[in-house]
Amino acid sequence: MTIQRMCELAGVSRASFYRDWEQKAPSEAEVALRDAVQRTALAHRDHGYRRIAPLVQRAGFVVGEEKVRRILRTDNLLAVRRRKFVVTTDSNHRFRVYPNLAEAMELTAINQLWVADITYIRLRWEFVFLAIILDAFSRKAIGWELGRTLETKLALAALEAAIASRHPQPGLVHHSDRGTQYASNEYVTRLEACGAHLSMSRPASPWENGKCESFIKTLKREEIDARRYVSFTELRDHLEEFIEQIYNKVRLHSALGYHSPDEFEQAQNPGVKWSPAALSFLRHDEIYRSDVES
Repeated sequence: MTIQRMCELAGVSRASFYRDWEQKAPSEAEVALRDAVQRTALAHRDHGYRRIAPLVQRAGFVVGEEKVRRILRTDNLLAVRRRKFVVTTDSNHRFRVYPNLAEAMELTAINQLWVADITYIRLRWEFVFLAIILDAFSRKAIGWELGRTLETKLALAALEAAIASRHPQPGLVHHSDRGTQYASNEYVTRLEACGAHLSMSRPASPWENGKCESFIKTLKREEIDARRYVSFTELRDHLEEFIEQIYNKVRLHSALGYHSPDEFEQAQNPGVKWSPAALSFLRHDEIYRSDVES
């Protein structure tokens, strides 16, 4: 029975229920509030905290704009304004952002394009965060890390795992969103040391990192939502089993001709010399037609 239905039967408002819950079990109520804010933010990625706050309030939570803003900032979900070349995380830090190269790439081999993202997972008493890196050609999860904070070291640990398992050659393209973790000096420097090129999605455009979004959806539907995790250690053990033993080795992908990522990679011709992916600008003639005619 939903909270809304129970409140209707009891003749009390949802706001009263949440207010009482917050007084009697503040930790549990705080987790529920963060979950509501995060779900609303992910469902309305172009909304700022001023629009998200009323939506959360309609769900019955007694919360103000500033608290919603604080939660969004903590979980790196604040809407990012469109900027030219740089995105500002705060008054003391300015990081460069990069154009989207991934949308024009024609993939023919592994290690041509890696895609990265971070998602949150709700435990009973806390939120934890998963950083993931996929090889876009085979959809294989090649690096991941679970942590309790959204600091750069979380994304960097997933990157180090991917580098250790794949040993990429110069020419690799790494695609992500414009989050501070991926734009930070430490992360960019590590990629440049590998000879990799950076690519980033435009603000509020999750479809530009669709392969990672699809993986996260699969992970939550087939593993996270199917169990109740109590501890960080329990979650990590099950994540390792799902990613390494099920997703990479067993789960079939329609985009791969109903092969698993490992099967798809093994079916590639090992004798073909690796080269960076080519770029295809399909609208070139359309865009520059007026110049040609003149």
